[in-house]
Amino acid sequence: MSDEKSEVLAKVKLDLLSFPGKIHLIDNDQELSAIIDVLKSEKELGFDTETRPAFKKGESYPVALLQLATDHDAYIIRLKKIHNFSGIKDIFENPDIVKVGAAIRDDLKQLQKLFAFQPHGFIELQTVAKHKNLKNIGLKGMTEEVLHGTITKGPKTTNWEASVLTEKQIIYAATDAWIGLKLYQKLTRD
Repeated sequence: MSDEKSEVLAKVKLDLLSFPGKIHLIDNDQELSAIIDVLKSEKELGFDTETRPAFKKGESYPVALLQLATDHDAYIIRLKKIHNFSGIKDIFENPDIVKVGAAIRDDLKQLQKLFAFQPHGFIELQTVAKHKNLKNIGLKGMTEEVLHGTITKGPKTTNWEASVLTEKQIIYAATDAWIGLKLYQKLTRD
């Protein structure tokens, strides 16, 4: 790409992309049980997690949220409030359900500390991006390069274990899982 073209693209204001569908906040085993069959019927899911940030050396926290998204629904699962992980395990071990996200290796390791599962059907967006010769392999950079939009990273370092999540946190969490799905669809279908 010429320097002139790069400068023009840099001046273009990118639209802020945000999950446009219905967000389901899952706070207990009964609510999780009610959505498992819907999730199991999907062929592709956007996947992400959120963990309370640690600001002191040696401090760490368990993963707080699991986000799974379809084109129209995002499921924000508050893991601290869940005791029965069997339905999630079934989804995570099903190779016929594609679960796609960016930088998922650590997410999977953290989830395996909560419950045992053998991951199947997970796709790392960064690997897809490299095969497609993208310049950016971060979620925000890929969104700008592939979808010609941007996503906010503002709430990333907020407390995901808070007793009440803010609307900004919920929309951020839904968008991160959904944008991974959108990127995967665009990169593998065009």
